[in-house]
Amino acid sequence: MIETHGLTKHFNGNHAVEDLDLQVKQGEIFAFLGPNGAGKTTTVRMLACLIAPTRGEARVAGYTVGGESDAIRAHIGILTESPGLYEKLSARQNLDFFARLYGLSNSARDDAVKKHLEMLGLWERRDEAVGGFSKGMKQKLAIARALLHDPKVVFLDEPTSALDPEAAKIVRDFIAELKSEGHTIFLCTHNLDEADRLADRIGVMKQRLIQVDTPENLRRKLYGRRVVVRTRAVNDALIAALKTLAFVKSVEREDSRVSIALDDPDAMTPAVVRALVQAGAEIQSVGEEKHSLEEVYLNLVGNHQT
Repeated sequence: MIETHGLTKHFNGNHAVEDLDLQVKQGEIFAFLGPNGAGKTTTVRMLACLIAPTRGEARVAGYTVGGESDAIRAHIGILTESPGLYEKLSARQNLDFFARLYGLSNSARDDAVKKHLEMLGLWERRDEAVGGFSKGMKQKLAIARALLHDPKVVFLDEPTSALDPEAAKIVRDFIAELKSEGHTIFLCTHNLDEADRLADRIGVMKQRLIQVDTPENLRRKLYGRRVVVRTRAVNDALIAALKTLAFVKSVEREDSRVSIALDDPDAMTPAVVRALVQAGAEIQSVGEEKHSLEEVYLNLVGNHQT
């Protein structure tokens, strides 16, 4: 649904995005991560045909950026960093105005406005002027505006920014619902927990694309897989018992905790537990060690040289 080859943008000699090669599949949630100034927003602006690339090629929803920009704009929705709403108009008037610009018929316009206001919890406030809305309410209204015309691709830049936990959950559930309906979601966020929960794949960006994969695969590439066993006490006999197992790659010992590197914890953990029990271990808990997406992200960005 999104494909780029060598996509590049320079501003007065500064390299904002450099040689971006990227493919985003139809119907997936793709999270685009990176520090401030990494080129995420610039990439979205190029893909949404708001700015022209310096060089390179891109296609969105089957259309070419540059040559078929109007067609792309008709098939995408975009939430930018700034909501950009008309504050003297009501929520319903704002959405009705933008639905007219999208060319929706009267009945389709009314249905779309009501549907999205209800789904984002704003229907009861539909006739109030937007100027009196909180930042979070404006953010939800801007999301509704991006979806009125049922776009194939939705670009969301920090969609839960300024939202309280309850409102953020409504938006996350809404994003998951969009995916279930077949929409492709391109999500820019600094909320790594959100990306971990929502995204099918993530891309880490720092002017250049550093890595693209599922969150779980990135964890395995960087850290491998380890099982952590907590016992009442760890002694040399337990460590020796583990080292007799040919499939154990390494063992790390810390107080009453043993961390064991395994290629396939699901298949190998029962044998590990048996060996420990036979060696006299009083096991308190067993579980696979899971590194946070924050650890993965900081590892990738910190080790990347621009």
